[in-house]
Amino acid sequence: MISPARQAAFDILLRVESQQAYSSELLHSGRTVALSPRDQGLCMEIVMGVLRWRPRLDERIAAFSFTPFRKLDLEVLTALRMGVYQLEFLQRVPARAAINESVELVRQSRKASAVALANAVLRKVPKSSNEVREQRRQGNLLPEGAATEPPDAEGLAAAFAHPRWLVERWWRNYGAEKTKAICRHGQRLPVTAFRLRDAAAEAELRNAGMELLPGALLRHSRRVVAGDLTHTRACQEGRIVIQDEASQLVAALVGEGRRILDVCAAPGGKTSALAGRNPRSEILALELHEHRAALLRRRLEGFPNVRVMAADICALPVSGGFDRVLVDVPCSGTGTLARNPEIKWRLRPEDLPALQERQAAILSAALRHLAPGGRLIYASCSLEPEENEAVMERAVAQAPAAARLVDCREELRRLQREDELAWPDVESLLCGPFLRTVPGVHPCDGFFAAVLEK
Repeated sequence: MISPARQAAFDILLRVESQQAYSSELLHSGRTVALSPRDQGLCMEIVMGVLRWRPRLDERIAAFSFTPFRKLDLEVLTALRMGVYQLEFLQRVPARAAINESVELVRQSRKASAVALANAVLRKVPKSSNEVREQRRQGNLLPEGAATEPPDAEGLAAAFAHPRWLVERWWRNYGAEKTKAICRHGQRLPVTAFRLRDAAAEAELRNAGMELLPGALLRHSRRVVAGDLTHTRACQEGRIVIQDEASQLVAALVGEGRRILDVCAAPGGKTSALAGRNPRSEILALELHEHRAALLRRRLEGFPNVRVMAADICALPVSGGFDRVLVDVPCSGTGTLARNPEIKWRLRPEDLPALQERQAAILSAALRHLAPGGRLIYASCSLEPEENEAVMERAVAQAPAAARLVDCREELRRLQREDELAWPDVESLLCGPFLRTVPGVHPCDGFFAAVLEK
């Protein structure tokens, strides 16, 4: 008998690997809605843990398998990864449950010839001590025999299960200490932050047993210390919006406008923040794909001043200029690896130039819809300069008279004066004239933002 949590985790991991699906979406889909809160927690722990620590799990499997690693079917490999993760990382899971249910997943997948292999491999994996498992789960474990963190990018990549090429470029761009912080953060469960659309919801959440703290970046944000936010009435009714604080900060940079254009608006967190800040403004939320636009419409039903349109910004059938434009571009997402760990195994160095071309085209098209005197905010959740500074350099070089670069320091100081920004060290949020949050250095995802004024 396979528990609902492990069955759901197995199905999700197979879809992530075989269909290029995203774990964060599947973990909040209909596949997990029917699970009890306890099973939802175990499912999420297994899925995220396997994706975060995949190379280390694969090393263990390869060491104990009598079949060459490359010949293992995906179903067998997924079940083995789940079993090894539970044995080496989860304190509360009995070894027999981790082994027996993983073997049963192999059997259920009609891989009868691999049942003996799975059983043999998992019984060879030593169950780590509670202390070591908790260290591993929190992403704090150093390489075996090491007293300090690795002195170079190669060692750091191995210790914290990140691709070497990615860690090496962070080391060059951010330096050793920030790179270590990024890697540690990527292996930990990130804090859940949210915005209050209804002030009364906070007391309701506390009365329901939620433990909350004020936002670390923004005063009107809240962070969850304990409790499951997704099962509360306030969340289900849309009176709170789960949104990382760096994402909230980008939306706050947009400020106020009479006509606002939100490009690449799905899933709608920033759009709802803009609508809440500008209740009398006309807001156009643009999304390229109709199915994502349909989802966006459902999520923004409570905002009568928002119009959702499925259209390409490069051929937008709308006349007239906007005095505020938010361009939150599709990107590599390397600033969100704690939430989307599968990204680090999919991304390749050769993907970055193509992403930059797309981002530059979107930005150039969006600038044409910016009214004189208006401001455009360009944002990404990438840590890579090709998708950030390089895109801005291209925009300014290609159309130097179209818009001037505004120092984000001005906008952050404005947010301080308006008592919105809670983070005391404004300078740490800046990289030249740009906003830059760094995971592990700041208590949030990694975001970049730039402000252009026409």
